[in-house]
Amino acid sequence: MSYWQDKICLVTGGSAGLGLAIGHALAERGANVILNGRRKGVLDGAVEAITRRGGKATPLSGDVVWQEDVDRMAATVASEFGRLDFLCNCAGRSSRGAILETSPEDMQQLLDVNLLAVVRMTRALAPSLLATRGHLVNIGSLASKVAPRYLGAYPASKFALAAYTQQLRLALSAQGLHVMLVCPGPIARADAGQRYEQQGANIPNDARAPGGGAKLKVIDPVQLAADILGACERRKPELVLPAKAKLLFAIAQLSARWGDWLLSRSLRQ
Repeated sequence: MSYWQDKICLVTGGSAGLGLAIGHALAERGANVILNGRRKGVLDGAVEAITRRGGKATPLSGDVVWQEDVDRMAATVASEFGRLDFLCNCAGRSSRGAILETSPEDMQQLLDVNLLAVVRMTRALAPSLLATRGHLVNIGSLASKVAPRYLGAYPASKFALAAYTQQLRLALSAQGLHVMLVCPGPIARADAGQRYEQQGANIPNDARAPGGGAKLKVIDPVQLAADILGACERRKPELVLPAKAKLLFAIAQLSARWGDWLLSRSLRQ
């Protein structure tokens, strides 16, 4: 029997991209999947795609940046499912822009969705996860560890997410909750070349590419989803892909000068 058989699993940002890939991976392993998203039509289509393949999936519409929606969703999970075994905070946004052109308002928007939404969802659902000794997975980025030029407010929001996740791990692991930060490189998307055409007029063309121009292969979201679930089964505290990025992170911690030099060398800018 699969480890995930009949587990109740909620994925935010689950109507597309990595969130949907995680939903499919969970359903294929026998989990009862709850997909969250803001756009009802897209969300219903995502759920239908899972059920058409024999999986169990339920839509849960709502905007994770609004406390009222988060409270309603938590109440729905409690009343309709009675427990929660897995929460993946996958909803998020990235950005592009020169740092001096990044306004406080830009920072606030990214912090709202990449950090504060995670705080809201975690606080609302942590009691249910603690009761099942389940899994809390926060989707970060390589930009949770290093901050390349031209990514605007994105690294600041993902660094904050990494810090919050570490605090949760230290506070809750002894109570049986598995907490994991996932730090992937650029993920393959259908709109990969066009997402940032309207952002950052004064940034190099390469910086608009996946990963902000990093010399990295894009990651298959299906494989990444499988890797995330496998890491959960082993209750790993962190998953970094590609793994070779860990060397850059370690050097950057030891020497800011060498870290900055290596990061600049790794970009096409």
